Amino acid sequence: MVRYSVEPDVPEKTSKSRGSHLRVHFKHCREIAHYTKGMKVNIALKHLDDVMKFKAVIPFVKFTGGIGRKAQAKQCKAPGNIGRWPVKATAVYKDLLTNAVANAETKGLDPDSLVIDHAQVNRAPPGRRRTYRAHGRIGKYASQPAHIEIILKEVLDGVEKMEEEAPRVKITKRQAAMRRFVKVGGA
Repeated sequence: MVRYSVEPDVPEKTSKSRGSHLRVHFKHCREIAHYTKGMKVNIALKHLDDVMKFKAVIPFVKFTGGIGRKAQAKQCKAPGNIGRWPVKATAVYKDLLTNAVANAETKGLDPDSLVIDHAQVNRAPPGRRRTYRAHGRIGKYASQPAHIEIILKEVLDGVEKMEEEAPRVKITKRQAAMRRFVKVGGA
């Protein structure tokens, strides 16, 4: 049994999926997971399909060095309109997500009511190769693979909101002190 970084409160209403030592860029996977966390699964899968067709963008929030601005990033309200289309990482993440959905269906959960409750990406040990530099030197040429884990949760319809009481009128400290003060005498 593989350990996940988070254990769900109600395991019967969740499904899991994970991949280790995946040969996709860690930074790309992190941004995809960050964007899809909290989404409904159907919406996330559709967005990932659009990314692979270059119709939608993955907003980059943390690893933004040297990444240009994209007009499509405005749709995601990306800070600075920074985003990319990480096709390979998107395909791997989508496969894991569909695997988690299949696991949920096996458990008897409704795929339409699934939400991505937990999505985490960790760095895996780098794949080390070497490149040949000038003057007979050798430099490192490492890949940055990733470990990805996804937990889906079945969310049922929400509860109706309770009727609120009339909002209390806020008073300042001075007004409260004036109300406590008892007037004695005439004028």
